[in-house]
Amino acid sequence: MYCTNNQNANRHEAVVAKGRTVPTDSLPWNPHPKFAGVSLKHLVTGKDTRGRLSLHHVRIDPGCAIGDHAHAGMVETHDVIAGSGTCTLEGSVIPYAPGIVGVMPANQVHRVEAGDNGMLLLATFSPPLV
Repeated sequence: MYCTNNQNANRHEAVVAKGRTVPTDSLPWNPHPKFAGVSLKHLVTGKDTRGRLSLHHVRIDPGCAIGDHAHAGMVETHDVIAGSGTCTLEGSVIPYAPGIVGVMPANQVHRVEAGDNGMLLLATFSPPLV
């Protein structure tokens, strides 16, 4: 699959954690290790929250997807910031657009597919992803 670059880079200007402010544009985008056209920006990690949760921008390029997967023992939420697409959770398709928040219970298979303009999510994991 060929995926084009989504330019919706940042919707949160800074992260304040453990008494310090970090501009989000100073944090690197990390290519997803498994899914093409998907990048993550680690805003808050488990080190910042004493192992309780992590926050990440997730950028999905137009026409790309985070395929079927589950997180063992982790609850994941998606706050749709920009773009649109769908989330399929245990067979139900949920339209994703700005203002929608999706909750993925631990151990449940889900997938997220970006529409024609890509999608930017704020994903929260508890316990933390990293």
